[in-house]
Amino acid sequence: MTTKISSKIVSYNIKKEEEEKERLTDLREVMHEEIKRPEELKGYTYKIKTPLSDHALYITINNIVLNFDTEHEQEYPFEIFINSKNMEHFQWVLALTRVISAVFRKGGDTTFMVDELKQVFDPQGGYFKKGGRFMPSLVAEIGEVLETHMKKSGLIQEEELSDEHKELIAEKRAALENGAANAEDPGEVAGYPPGAQMCKKCNTQAMVLMDGCMTCLACGDSKCA
Repeated sequence: MTTKISSKIVSYNIKKEEEEKERLTDLREVMHEEIKRPEELKGYTYKIKTPLSDHALYITINNIVLNFDTEHEQEYPFEIFINSKNMEHFQWVLALTRVISAVFRKGGDTTFMVDELKQVFDPQGGYFKKGGRFMPSLVAEIGEVLETHMKKSGLIQEEELSDEHKELIAEKRAALENGAANAEDPGEVAGYPPGAQMCKKCNTQAMVLMDGCMTCLACGDSKCA
């Protein structure tokens, strides 16, 4: 097959066949269900303590290392376990961990599970975490832990606010907190200003009116963005 080159050639290099073959092998070695569990995995444990129970939940996610010791090395979740002294939720927690682990081993893009879990709402109502953050359900908090883990592994890229946006939020928050500190009722002084609304993006009661626009002091989400 002949290929016509329409532009001027200014330089060239020769890639060795062995290097090209190794590169393709690295790129092809991704997670799939035929990969066997190695004898040793890297584990990370996260603690969840909700006001709904006296006992904490401990979530352990084990990672498998793909393309070890190459430029394409990547940690990938392989299995998940959840332990607690509270046996009330044992059945569905066990079922959930097995399903999530099966999806991990299936391979492909598994980040979709984060949104699926975080959108689960408890019909009896959720709960507030420290700092005024609302959690719609225990399943949603498990999804948040999974999101945190995937961000650490590089599977989910965290959105970064610009320096100007961060400075603006810090300035406005300081002004609002100073106003709350000067209030007659000392109970009004809290992590976020009194009367702040719930942010739909991060579920924190930190949405306030700034310069005519509702802005979250926690994650920076803005109605005017």
